[in-house]
Amino acid sequence: MTSPTSYLWIKALHVIFMVCWFAGMFYLPRLFVNHAMTEDPSTRRQLALMERKLYRFVTPFAWLTIALGLWMLWIGWSSFHDQGWVWIKLALVAALLAYHLYCGRLVRVFAEDRNLRGHVFYRWFNEFPVLVLFGAVILVVLKPF
Repeated sequence: MTSPTSYLWIKALHVIFMVCWFAGMFYLPRLFVNHAMTEDPSTRRQLALMERKLYRFVTPFAWLTIALGLWMLWIGWSSFHDQGWVWIKLALVAALLAYHLYCGRLVRVFAEDRNLRGHVFYRWFNEFPVLVLFGAVILVVLKPF
């Protein structure tokens, strides 16, 4: 059994790692926008390096966020399993993880100079994590459904 203080530490770390993950998910697609706009080979190489390093940096935050979230879910399963907001939040987390993995694919595409999309696509692509963040925070704080 986990003490209330331990649970709060797990929750605090979950939120900290989530903030770090989202910071990367906000900035990485912004790098894609800049990369898609530039024609200069040296700038492209620099952006590809930044993209790769950022992706490698934020990926552990994604896994730690998910692991701690699952731990909290496991601890409180009897309280959470029948609440609709939890299932919607889990769907949002799954969507964000898919987005994260797709960003990893895009990092490779840009590194190999195979990008076929323009900066406007990446400007729209950049908005997805904002929507996920809004939804997740609203679900956790308001607990509708």
